[in-house]
Amino acid sequence: MPEGHSVHRIALQFERHFEHSPVAVSSPQGRFAAGAAQLDGHEIVQSKAVGKQMFLEFDHGLWLRVHLGIYGAWDFAGDISVDATTASARGRMGQTNQRGTDLADLEASTSSIGAPRLTRLRMSEQEKLEPDVSRFPPEPIGAVRVRLLTPTAVADLRGPTACEVQTNEQVDAVIAKLGPDPLVDDLAEGEERFTAAVRRKPTAIALLLMDQSVVSGIGNVYRAELLFRARQNPFTPGKEVREEVVRDLWRDWVKLLNIGVATGQMLTMDGLSASEQTKAMASRADRHWVYHRTGEPCRVCGTPIQMQELGGRKLYWCPVDQA
Repeated sequence: MPEGHSVHRIALQFERHFEHSPVAVSSPQGRFAAGAAQLDGHEIVQSKAVGKQMFLEFDHGLWLRVHLGIYGAWDFAGDISVDATTASARGRMGQTNQRGTDLADLEASTSSIGAPRLTRLRMSEQEKLEPDVSRFPPEPIGAVRVRLLTPTAVADLRGPTACEVQTNEQVDAVIAKLGPDPLVDDLAEGEERFTAAVRRKPTAIALLLMDQSVVSGIGNVYRAELLFRARQNPFTPGKEVREEVVRDLWRDWVKLLNIGVATGQMLTMDGLSASEQTKAMASRADRHWVYHRTGEPCRVCGTPIQMQELGGRKLYWCPVDQA
């Protein structure tokens, strides 16, 4: 499932290429035909991500709410700006099994950074640069729930968990149920909300970090990495975690989310040398402290990393450094 940085990057793509232009909205698959008819011909005036959910506001007061879930993805095509991280990778980005970014290629590709081109880009938990479009608009591929088309760009949505038209009041109600997002909420207020929510709950901190009503955008990768970086036992009840640790978790999430949005990758190791940074950007195996490293030695103490199912997801941690 996409984590917060991916959804913010998708919202930025809509901001760059779809806002303030009339949008033809259709449902090639047919399942969203009624909703598409409500939005067709109107302008997108705002693209907003909150945690793992994205909201597109149209000029007549209606919104399109999308939650990608596990299988959802947006395909963009046309005069799309491909940023340096995507262009450099020539493949998957932003996912735990991504190929990674070659920093030498990134530095050599400055002529294409942010430059619109007639191309195709898939964005979900991964970002995949596909063969350039031969004609525009391209034919829909597969079961496209909704297509958003402007004179220069098209976005096709497939397989979302949620795709619905909402009013201002309905959007406000959805957002009100979500925990703070560092890229949306005031940071100081967000820290207080997060700290208060964690400190009053008997639930394990590892579960609380994945609870979108407590904090928005954290998924399985960031959860494991944040807890290791804090040297926090993942099974400690939230109300028993020291307040300064809870606040540090929030501040570290602010840092890592910004890195993820900027690079398209969940880079959670810092303090790296230049050569280590290059390796980390190129390969997941060199990018994380504990995530997906079951049985491998802890990078700090050498103890084998453990994995356990918790809340239906795999939790990774060091039994010594996070004792």
